This record gives sequence, structure tokens and C-alpha cells, in this order.
Amino acid sequence: MVFRSHDDFVEEIISFDDFGKTTVLTPFEWDVNGRKGLTVKAVNEYWTSGQRQANSLHEISYRACFKAQLPEFFISRLSKPGDGVYDPFMGRGTTPLQARLMNRRPMGNDINPLSQVLLAPRLNPPTIEQIAERLDSIDLSKTIEVYDDLLHFYHKDTLREIIALKEYLLRKEENQTIDNIDAWIRMVAINRLTGHSAGFFSVYSLPPNQAVSIKRQIKINEKRNQIPEYRAIKPRILKKSRSLLKDWNRAEIGQKTDTTRGILSTADSRKVSEMPNDSAVLVVTSPPFLDVVDYQGDNWLRCWFIGVDSGNINISQHRKITEWEKSMTDVLCDLKRIVIPGGYIAFEVGEVRGGEILLEEHVLRCGVRAGLEPIIIMINQQQFTKTANAWGVINAQKGTNTHRIVLFKNSSNETL
Repeated sequence: MVFRSHDDFVEEIISFDDFGKTTVLTPFEWDVNGRKGLTVKAVNEYWTSGQRQANSLHEISYRACFKAQLPEFFISRLSKPGDGVYDPFMGRGTTPLQARLMNRRPMGNDINPLSQVLLAPRLNPPTIEQIAERLDSIDLSKTIEVYDDLLHFYHKDTLREIIALKEYLLRKEENQTIDNIDAWIRMVAINRLTGHSAGFFSVYSLPPNQAVSIKRQIKINEKRNQIPEYRAIKPRILKKSRSLLKDWNRAEIGQKTDTTRGILSTADSRKVSEMPNDSAVLVVTSPPFLDVVDYQGDNWLRCWFIGVDSGNINISQHRKITEWEKSMTDVLCDLKRIVIPGGYIAFEVGEVRGGEILLEEHVLRCGVRAGLEPIIIMINQQQFTKTANAWGVINAQKGTNTHRIVLFKNSSNETL
């Protein structure tokens, strides 16, 4: 369904009962530079919290990413096939990938170059036969780089294979001969670097979306009395590739419109010049929540594999809410330029600092300053999944069981 007016969308949100729950409404009064208004907060369960309910191509790990059901909810209601759907903080690329799967034009940006490496090959995947043939052709017997500290994660022969693959891919990139098959292999290898099962290259470590430091891995090894065993990387890349591709149907996805002509960029989200004016109908995004997640530290090993020093990536992490608001206002001003008049921006945040700071209220004010019209605040509330429980997170305490989305409409040309 595609709503012709935001009133239709709001009406559905208020009456929503797909999971047997009634929407709870509370008013939020706001005042921004003398402009006053009232926006409703609607609390319900709007999409499932179940694991692996989306297309298998989404099943790569990344720190603090939302499930595909979130962008799917808005894409299905507020855009149509062929429309541009954009995320300025794309992370692993959930929004642009879901847009691609729904025959929209994927548009994504992230200041971390790792994001584009993770997303691009999944927009137009190779076949499993192409992947297997390419893997067979890559020589993993010789390396130049020496990085003995990584022997706390890997058996020496596994580490040799990882470095050999890294050097092969960097040579292809330098020579501008890297193709989508190589890019796919790189993406999958990144997602197999560390983890807590035999499907990963490393000895037991933390879940794959968060690479621990070398010092921390030494402690894990000592506590578990473990020594890295040899794990061949090619069969693990191939196995994960089969898993990712199991739901992919090129003919079905591509039959309605050409959605491979997406736009991907690596820029500061406050000014993404690669994104043309009036090029997106819908934005679905989630920015860093103040300084809650250390994206640089968590991705150090993945960035090493693609030849990037994560410490040199200027990812915004603000401790003060005033600094965060200024940054988000700038982001929303740029989104106003990119989104067509009448288009929508679904801006997702979470509770932080034990619920003391309700970021959705701050985001709403930022959007009003940027000249956007707040339509509704949706709070998707649900029980934790086994993933959150594995981290020892308790419902309603750390906030990861709620998605708090402010929906804006680009209704005018004014800014405050």
C-alpha cells in the first residue's frame, strides 16, 4: 500500500493492531524558537522482533543496526517502485538494501568506507558458482604483511590465508580491476573475521559485530584456556555465501524496474554533495546515539582488512546533547534538500542513559528548525530477542527494546 496523504498513514498507526495490541497515545507539546505545536506519540508493536525474518541478504553483522522490518514498514507505505530511498547513516546498508529488494532506487551514505564495502556487492550479487570459481583461483600461500599480534585470534595458517586474501583484494582495488565477485568475497570475509562459532576464522571471541582489542582477546583465551586452531577461510566464505544467497532471486527483484542504479557515497552526513536535490522520496535512517557506540573501536579489525585505519575516520560521537542536536539539525537540513517536496523522513533513535534522555523529542526540535513538519512519533515497543538477552540486556533498562521514530514531511521551504 502507498498512502496518498500523511493523514492516512497516521490513521493506520493509531488503529494498528496486527500483533493484537492497542496503540497507546500520548501528546508531546513542543516549542521551537517561538513556534509551538503538539505531536502525538504512538506506542505499539509495529513490526516483529523475531530473528531472521527478512531476506537472507540482510544477514551480516554490524554494530547497532536495525532490522530490515523497520525500513520495510515505511518503504511499503510511503514510496512506490522506482522511487529513491535514502539513508545518510547507512551502516551495513539495511535501508538501501531493503529498498533494492522492494524495487526502489537504493541511496546510501556513511562516513565509514566500510559501509559501502559491506553493501555494494549485495545490491547485485554474483552467483554461488562464480564465487566458488573465483575462490579456487586465488592463491593464499604467500604474504608480505606481518601482523603477529593477530595470532591471538588466528592459527598461523589461517592468518596467512587472511592476509593473502587482503593483499590480493587491495592489489585488485589499486589496479582498478576489482569486480563484483571479488567485492562479494571481501564482504563475506569481513563478516567471518571474528566470532563465537566454528563458522568464523577466529578462535572463540565476541559476536562478529564487535571486534575486541588484542589485549581483551588474550584475556578471553586465558579464561577459556584456548589456542587458535586452523580454520580454512575459503570453505567458510563459500558456506556463508550460500546462506546469504538463499533468498536472492535476481529475476524476481529486477522484473519491475531497474533498481541497480543506486547512489552510494562516503561523506559527512551533514553535507552529502553526491546526493542530488529532490532525488529521494523517502529517508529511513538512524544516527549515532550520542556516544553510546564506539564505531571506530568496534570496527578496527574490519577496517584493517580493507586497508583503512579506523582511527582516521571522523565519526561524530557527541557526549553533550546540545552538540548532538546541532549536528542532527545540520543533517536534517541536508535531508530537506535531498527529499522531494511532499516526501518523508523517518528518523529513528533509541533511549539513552537509562531513559533519562528521550532523543525523539530532541530530534523533533531539530527537524522543526530544519523546516520539516513533524507528523507523528512512533515508538515500536517489544520484548528483547535472544541476541539482546545474550548481552545481558534487560527490558526497559537500556533502551534497545524500543525504536523511537519521528516521521517528518518535507512540506515547505522554510527553516527556523
